[in-house]
Amino acid sequence: MAGKGRFKRDDLFSFARDSYLERTSRPIYAAIFLLPFIIFYETGTIFINTDLLGQSQIRVVAFVWLQNLLGYLGFGSRLAWMAPPLAVVVILTAMQITSKKRWGFNFGDVGPMILECVLLAVPLIVLSLFLNGAARLPGNIGQFAGGGLQVQNKAAAELFSAAGGRGVPITGQGLLADIITGVGAGIYEELVFRLILICVLMLLFQDIFKISRRDSIVLSVVISAALFSAHHHIVFLEGQFNGNRPFEWTEFIFRTIAGVYFAVLFAVRGFGITAGTHIFYDTIAVFVNAFFFQQ
Repeated sequence: MAGKGRFKRDDLFSFARDSYLERTSRPIYAAIFLLPFIIFYETGTIFINTDLLGQSQIRVVAFVWLQNLLGYLGFGSRLAWMAPPLAVVVILTAMQITSKKRWGFNFGDVGPMILECVLLAVPLIVLSLFLNGAARLPGNIGQFAGGGLQVQNKAAAELFSAAGGRGVPITGQGLLADIITGVGAGIYEELVFRLILICVLMLLFQDIFKISRRDSIVLSVVISAALFSAHHHIVFLEGQFNGNRPFEWTEFIFRTIAGVYFAVLFAVRGFGITAGTHIFYDTIAVFVNAFFFQQ
């Protein structure tokens, strides 16, 4: 996406060469850092006992969108399950090549990256707790969790909400199912709503509609955040729109704010830290909801 007038995340912020902030914002860091989470999500959806979920595999909406798109482009059914994680790796590798940045990876940065993601998730946890209290909603931080859920039948969808465990008993299987879905949401929602959608919107507004760069950034961030929030309530699957959760203004506003927050993180810190922050927010929300709000 290089070129005059085109959107390029790298030119929004620059850090000292080979500093921690510069290294960890590279696409190669995102690919390696997220690889264990991708493997965890893929193996988890295969091996988890899904009785609580109506004998269904746990799939987030963004994952299913990618799966369907890549299937339409020619990936056979046997490869459909691995097409989305392959897409993540291919996209990040292509970004690394076009960025012309160094390919080295310092495994000593992994610990600080995890700590950074956890700390960056804290403001969202605090905000969700505040909005729960301010709106006097039933105690369930999970209703604000970032993950959009898609399971393979409606009965299961009614029993389960990503990173919140709505209706799922507090058991090892229930917690693990929530964590797996939250991890998938962190990776694939950030891929769709930040890495892909924001870049597409920027190209649309700047190159086609000739809107100024500043206004294009604002519009892209706000629209992507609003769509990110809306898809938790109404999802488009199998050629039709389906209700996922009852609409609540407080939830919609929180997720829109979260979408803006993740967009800013994406611009400043890159895809790896943004997806990691989303993953750890969802994971923390699972435990807070399970041990403090569910009876």
